[in-house]
Amino acid sequence: MKTITRTELQNRLGSIVLLEALPRNYFEAEHLPGARNMPRDEIDALASLLVPDKGAAVVTYCAGPSCPNSKIAAERLETLGYTEVYAYEGGKEEWLAAGLPFEQGLSDTAA
Repeated sequence: MKTITRTELQNRLGSIVLLEALPRNYFEAEHLPGARNMPRDEIDALASLLVPDKGAAVVTYCAGPSCPNSKIAAERLETLGYTEVYAYEGGKEEWLAAGLPFEQGLSDTAA
């Protein structure tokens, strides 16, 4: 499993698929710009819908360094055949500490 730094993630926003691996209520409250919600326990059901191209660059994240969901999601995506997967381990905690913006509500792909 590869990781990505906050700066690298900021530079790649818009060219990657960004997936939050937390339950929907956390996603609705706040998520990184452009992110889609893929709760850890729904990866198998949602992966092909949210990321149909297994060669696409995908970044998973969760609450922060103490939350294992980003790593679990990234590893599962790799098991499902995705080839360019990164975990952003700093998550929402690091993003907030850097003073970066969040979005609220559901993404257009959330059911």
